[in-house]
Parts: sequence; structure tokens; C-alpha cells
Amino acid sequence: MTTLAQALPRPRDRSARLALDIGLIVLGSLLVGAAAQLTIHLRFVPITIQTLAVLLVGATLGSLRGGTAIALYLAEGAAGLPFFAEGKSGVDYLILRDPLHATGGYLWGFLLAAVLVGFLAERGWDRNLGSALGAMFLGNVAIYLVGLPWLAEAIDTSIEAALPFGLYPFIIGDTIKLLLAAGALPVAWRLIGKRS
Repeated sequence: MTTLAQALPRPRDRSARLALDIGLIVLGSLLVGAAAQLTIHLRFVPITIQTLAVLLVGATLGSLRGGTAIALYLAEGAAGLPFFAEGKSGVDYLILRDPLHATGGYLWGFLLAAVLVGFLAERGWDRNLGSALGAMFLGNVAIYLVGLPWLAEAIDTSIEAALPFGLYPFIIGDTIKLLLAAGALPVAWRLIGKRS
């Protein structure tokens, strides 16, 4: 099966296809960087629409391109571009050191989520609402599987004690975001089907 990006008309020339893929990867990284700037700040971890962007980038671009887009996003932020939440940047956010960098695990979780959601989309999980919900839920779980232990280590506590800071405040927002992403994907597939 293909992803949404692959289902759109593609150039026949190999170098043109490569240029298109590079453009989609860069666009995906910029989309996530822009989504990180819409922030509501809680105690340790800012709430953004960034996870929505990560899930959509993974689903539309697939595991390789989506994962590469998120890896590029992490590299852009590490290099000093103001792409992390609230315009922050720096390689320190990607290295576990102290409470000032407690969000780094969520950033690395974005990479895992994009690859996982892209993998599932390549297998058709983005074609109907039920399986798209499953893919988006698993993508969110992947983010927390990396983010919560990192947060707990950064603030020197147990994972259980980190839940009120790193999970509970985000459940409603993440549910809304995954519903939006899961609802958008089957609609996009229907629109592509009507165009062809």
C-alpha cells in the first residue's frame, strides 16, 4: 500500500521524484516546528499542537520520509533554529541532563511516533476511522513511552510520580488531536479517490 504523499501524482523522472521527496521532508519538519510555537505552558511540559503535526507527518509521508522529517526537525532545533516549543532550541534539549531539559524525551518520542504511524499508514491503517484512531493512539503511546521515563529521570522521581506532570494534563488535548488526525486521514483518502 501507499501513503497519502505517494498517492498524489508524482513525477516520472527519478531526480524530480527525489526532489519532491526532499521537499516533502523539509515541509514536514517545518510544519512540526511551526506547530510547536502554538503553546500553553504547564509546569514542566508545554502543550502544543505539535503532536497533531507529528502524527499527520508520519501518516502522510510514511515511516521513512516521516521519520526523516522528524529527524530533520530535531536537527534543526538542535542546530539553534527556534523550532522547539516556545521558540526554544539547542542540542541540550536532546540530551538528558536536568529539569531544564525535561521535554527532550517527548522530542525523541516524536521520532518513534512518526515512524510507527507511518509504518501503520503504509499498511492501510489510515484509510478508515477505526484503524486510523488505533494508529494515532499508538503514536501517542510511543511519545509517552519515551517522554515519561525521560521526564522522571530529569526531575529525579519515579515514572508514577511524573504522571501528574507528564501525562494527566495532556490526556484531553491529546485525545482531541488524535481524533482530528484520525478523522482527517480517511477524508483525505476519499478526496484523492474522487480526484482520480
